[in-house]
Amino acid sequence: MSILILTVILGCQEKNPKPETLPTCIQQVIESIKKENIWEPPARVLRYEYKGQEVYYIPARCCDIPSLLIANCDTICSPDGGFTGKGDGRCPEFAKEAKNETLIWQDERRK
Repeated sequence: MSILILTVILGCQEKNPKPETLPTCIQQVIESIKKENIWEPPARVLRYEYKGQEVYYIPARCCDIPSLLIANCDTICSPDGGFTGKGDGRCPEFAKEAKNETLIWQDERRK
């Protein structure tokens, strides 16, 4: 019985953290994306530990559009995407060195 209750409680928890726990700039990015047309694949914001700091990664949404990596509300690089698919070259080691991926938000709207 207690396992069933725990399963129900955990299943009902929000997948996305409360907005007030996110940096203001990340909240603004999410709100901005919500005003845009639906991305395909769906827009996501992921949190990682990278080079000793908390960073937020917004994957490339399509084709030649680069991804974004944000730390302390500053865009530090584009790890991938863009014309070459390799981003802007400022953090080529991101995919290998990033740890503790956490999905922060995913756009649940559908076309």
